[in-house]
Amino acid sequence: MSEGRDGVVVYWRHGCPYCMTLLTLLRFTKLQYTTVNIWKDPEAAAFVRSVAGGNETVPTVTVAGRAMVNPSRRRVLEAVREHAPHLLA
Repeated sequence: MSEGRDGVVVYWRHGCPYCMTLLTLLRFTKLQYTTVNIWKDPEAAAFVRSVAGGNETVPTVTVAGRAMVNPSRRRVLEAVREHAPHLLA
């Protein structure tokens, strides 16, 4: 998952209300991020399982390669400020 090394990646799946909530809230920020549907990307699904105790818990978000399982908007933005502040510019 090379795109997650420097930026923000939101792993999601269709029909997940938590994913839709987080993605909607992130749209109101200046944050640039990539989305990956784990139902269409087996490698992404395996990555999510590896950081979520074997479960496909979404949303899972990486910020500069650091994974967070089901984070709030606030937690994502705090992680960006700490690990990749250039993404908020």
